Amino acid sequence: MKGLYCRAAGESHAEPKFIIQETSLPEVLDSHLVRVQVKACGLSPLDLKLLDDVGIRRDLIPVGREVAGVVQQVGAKVSFFQPEDEVVGILPLDSSCSGLCDVIDVDEHYLVQKPEKLSSVCVAGALRDGLCAYTALHTHARMAAGHTLLVMDGASSFGLMCVQLACYHGVKVFTTSHSPQQHTFLEQLRPSVAKVIPAFNGPSDLLPVVLEETGGLGVDIVIDSGVRLQEVESEEAKLLPHKHDIISVLGVGGHWVTSHKDLQLDPPDCRLLYLKSASMSFLNHEVWTASSAQQGRYLHILKDIVEKMSSGVLRPQPEEAVPLYEATVVMETVQRHQKKKAVVQL
Repeated sequence: MKGLYCRAAGESHAEPKFIIQETSLPEVLDSHLVRVQVKACGLSPLDLKLLDDVGIRRDLIPVGREVAGVVQQVGAKVSFFQPEDEVVGILPLDSSCSGLCDVIDVDEHYLVQKPEKLSSVCVAGALRDGLCAYTALHTHARMAAGHTLLVMDGASSFGLMCVQLACYHGVKVFTTSHSPQQHTFLEQLRPSVAKVIPAFNGPSDLLPVVLEETGGLGVDIVIDSGVRLQEVESEEAKLLPHKHDIISVLGVGGHWVTSHKDLQLDPPDCRLLYLKSASMSFLNHEVWTASSAQQGRYLHILKDIVEKMSSGVLRPQPEEAVPLYEATVVMETVQRHQKKKAVVQL
């Protein structure tokens, strides 16, 4: 059978190459493994630096980790699943299997049952963003009813999950839009957000609008999707908030969850955080599969996410599935961030 793999470039600035490679599974299944026939697989950008940081160095790196499929066979000590069960999960960082293989072997502790009415393409495309949103709002920010939340780029797949999850829990949500089309989409969301702030009309009105909407108090939680560190950057970066603006919109005791991996705070920024008694944390959803310390909690989160998708609480934007023979080209566009994500249907 065939799978998609990445051959990391030897030079740091060279683009990685994605190739379809023949692979096979052992005939004997290990006692805690589940053999799954893959129905759909989500493609997200590979973080090659993260893989290197945690010591995962291979000539060929498996691509495609968000999978949905049907159990074919279970190991002798598997207790959660049986053949014909529909399952969904995220393969661990050190997985030797590409999620685009027809059949893969997965430890049972990385999978949960998929509700029957939830499509494989939908859940494979949205599971990672759901996990990120859940981690940001529940694990980091300790979201509660009555809180105020600012979500940057609410029309992105991750931002939309944050908005919908927060609205479900009774949080007052503000969000930013990056285009007139996104602005209209966000204003038409139900349940509705408190305010959509355009970020595409030049200098941002973020701070005055948020302070006006909160009576000058600021928000309890800010979740970004990237931060602008310098005043003059690319056109795309101009849509991102400046780090000082984010700290300024935080209320007393507020919490900032950032996705910016290399964020640096200057002494004045730290001083402002101190004066507000505010805090910040870095969002890295990979910690759930990188450590087995909170495996049970992780499985509970995955189960809750798929149940909320099935019941309509979380309604991700539909992704058009592509066939396997287009996976190489599509993954190249995803890796270059020309496309946020993709789903391959097998």
